Amino acid sequence: MKHTRFNRLGLVFTTALASAVLVACGGDSGTTDVAPAPSDPDAPATGTVRVFAYEDSVTPEMMDPFQAQNPDLEIKTATFDSNSEAAAKLAGGFEADVVEVCLDEAEPLLRRGLLRPLDTAGVTDWQELAFNDSEGVRQDGGVIMVPLSAGPHGVIVNTDEITRDVTSYADIFDSEFEGRAALEGDYALPPIAVSALVKGIEDPMNMDEEQLAEVSDFMNENRDHFRALWRSDSDLVNLFKSGEVVISDGNSGQAKRMKEAGLPVKWIAPEEGTLSWVCGFGITSKAENLDAAYRLINWQASAKAQAIRGKNGYVVTNPAAMPLIPEADRATADPSALDDAIPETYPPLYDEWVRAFEEFQTSS
Repeated sequence: MKHTRFNRLGLVFTTALASAVLVACGGDSGTTDVAPAPSDPDAPATGTVRVFAYEDSVTPEMMDPFQAQNPDLEIKTATFDSNSEAAAKLAGGFEADVVEVCLDEAEPLLRRGLLRPLDTAGVTDWQELAFNDSEGVRQDGGVIMVPLSAGPHGVIVNTDEITRDVTSYADIFDSEFEGRAALEGDYALPPIAVSALVKGIEDPMNMDEEQLAEVSDFMNENRDHFRALWRSDSDLVNLFKSGEVVISDGNSGQAKRMKEAGLPVKWIAPEEGTLSWVCGFGITSKAENLDAAYRLINWQASAKAQAIRGKNGYVVTNPAAMPLIPEADRATADPSALDDAIPETYPPLYDEWVRAFEEFQTSS
């Protein structure tokens, strides 16, 4: 997908039909009315569609088939590292028709009125999609995004360096790994939620001020334990590749890509409970090409596109993709893998989370 959120891949691409620049807006304040579904959602799209997303959602592998289906459509893309960044840029004048929305990060987009509710009649596979009833998909009764990817956030270990059983997020903080451990550091939610679970807080997304203060103190006490706070997939891969880090939090998709690169790693579901994220596409309040926006969303939700995500290590949202996914990847791609996970959602005290995280980043 976050997740990560995890920079979701770290790939950058440019083609004649994919631009890394979004044009500035002309001052229209946009609308938060429901985006009407196209009269024919299967008709090829024309004109220009502008997509603002995490990098792995707009790779050639994901977008080239959509381009082939819509040869007269110009596709322009730009990427971001967080929904907060996306919200700031959209509010500052960048234009997009489609924006990737993660349920744990969506609040900045909603707060600034940057999303239009979707008409699910225009989403071909809506009824079949997993996570379509997840907390945050509907805001004020309207559907703000179509779930397109998900994943579990657990523990990654170097199996050559760590031969004992690792079963817990708490292992990341074990003194045995001082100076050789890493923790996600691209935004506040994952490291604080992981630390809260280590402290025995079972509902980390809804911590009160006292619990958050306890977690903040714990993190600050352990800041020097960590070799690095990773901010992207490439950061984490390089830390394991160089041998600087032998244990970290992370997701199964990252572990899969490390294995494919020849690194001796294993992904572990922690006993405290696996955190999970859900991301998808929404339509912006200034969207101009609604037909193309719905057409793109329907492609990304299709079994064929979902199978691409599944073989890349993500949990799919369209169960019809499962037979198309290599057998070795089906266990991690199956939406049921997240049945008992702890969903990452936007915390009520998020501004305080941000302050605690900033203090952790600067503590030593």
